[in-house]
Amino acid sequence: MAAKRSGAGNKRPQRKAPSPSSGPEPRSEQPLSLERIVATAIELLDADGLDGLKMRRLADRLGAGAMSLYWHVGNKEEVFDLALDSVLAYRGPAPIDESEDWRGKVVHLLKDWRAAMLRHPWSASLLPRRALGPNILARLERLSSTLSKAGVADADLNVAIWSLWNYVIGATTTRASFDLSDDDRAAAQQRLTSLSQHYPTIERSRLLLDNDWDGAFSKGLDFLLDGLVPKQ
Repeated sequence: MAAKRSGAGNKRPQRKAPSPSSGPEPRSEQPLSLERIVATAIELLDADGLDGLKMRRLADRLGAGAMSLYWHVGNKEEVFDLALDSVLAYRGPAPIDESEDWRGKVVHLLKDWRAAMLRHPWSASLLPRRALGPNILARLERLSSTLSKAGVADADLNVAIWSLWNYVIGATTTRASFDLSDDDRAAAQQRLTSLSQHYPTIERSRLLLDNDWDGAFSKGLDFLLDGLVPKQ
């Protein structure tokens, strides 16, 4: 899998001043800033998903004119990048003790990553198609460095990183998509039971009744990590 480019070094095109003929713009009670724009964009995305983020709507929520936003961001695509990078920042423990178990570090990093995406479900679908910002790159660097120190060979490091990436993204997307009620799961399992002659193994395991998402994520992660680092 090819790594995506980082948007961190892109130069923003020079802003144009609003046309004098565009008329006065409403004033916000608070000064408009990049931090406020990103925080408000995240609120809109959390409430209404990717389709809910419109520049005009964002400006209205901020109490600013739409043209005012372009003094801080180039376009809506840049707002997506900034919002995504903000919610996926790693705000984990203070500097990690080098003596700490590598596995504990990796598990904490990936569980934190999954939890962040579950708090902001739009991020899981947005991440694979955006440039990687500094917060996401810092998270990947920490993960890569930890695996390298644990003994993953340089030749295998990219495979390890993308395997974990795919696992976290897939687990998060599945969790968000299968948020069914107890009644829905019971009905689905009952139908599967009626077809047990065709699907005996998954019927016996009660697959459709299993909603221990956190437990499944942790155990699956153990399976992956068992195979990543050479046995000592």
